[in-house]
Amino acid sequence: MSGSQTIVATRRQLHGVAESFLAGPQYRAAGTIRLAVRRDGFTATAVPVAVHGTSLVWSDGSAPLVGPVRDLVAASGLDVGPPPTDLYHSVAALDLDTVLDVDAGAAELLYRALYAGGFALTTVLAQGHPVLWPEHLDVAATQDEVNYGVSAGDDSHPLPYAYVGPWDFAANPRTGPLWNAAFGALYPLDADADINDLAAEIADFFRAAQANL
Repeated sequence: MSGSQTIVATRRQLHGVAESFLAGPQYRAAGTIRLAVRRDGFTATAVPVAVHGTSLVWSDGSAPLVGPVRDLVAASGLDVGPPPTDLYHSVAALDLDTVLDVDAGAAELLYRALYAGGFALTTVLAQGHPVLWPEHLDVAATQDEVNYGVSAGDDSHPLPYAYVGPWDFAANPRTGPLWNAAFGALYPLDADADINDLAAEIADFFRAAQANL
């Protein structure tokens, strides 16, 4: 696979892990799907489950994100599965027969983008409380009815990007080159960049959008 294909394949697997091994079990145990970014992965916020690098870590063990999902389910003992459909319809839930093969380099690039996004959110938004949402695998916060965030990528834009989405954008579209997406503004990220430079770049994008709301 090419570099971008490896990133996309890894992102899809990590998205599935976030939904099925973290958000779903956490919701059934504690009633919340909110996750948090880490420099080396992401973590549940109400139960002791996290992804560190290329491993799933739980309260009394860990296992690499390699091999059949059913083996990881058996090893972890978690109540695996996505959050219920009355919250949202999952597009990334893992089948038990799915074979994981998370690439360490690609995962690190994705974690860097998400962590830089979380740092930028706390820098720019006075009341920002970044949440990693499992539905889209994006770290985001809202202020004054405007969503700010960084996505690990999706089917429309497969690599990491920052975004700003005013709630009223469909009814009140902004004009100008900044507003280049159906929901608002999208800024592609170079996840290879130094994490501090990347965070500063994302913060500048958020501020530019704020100035043009």
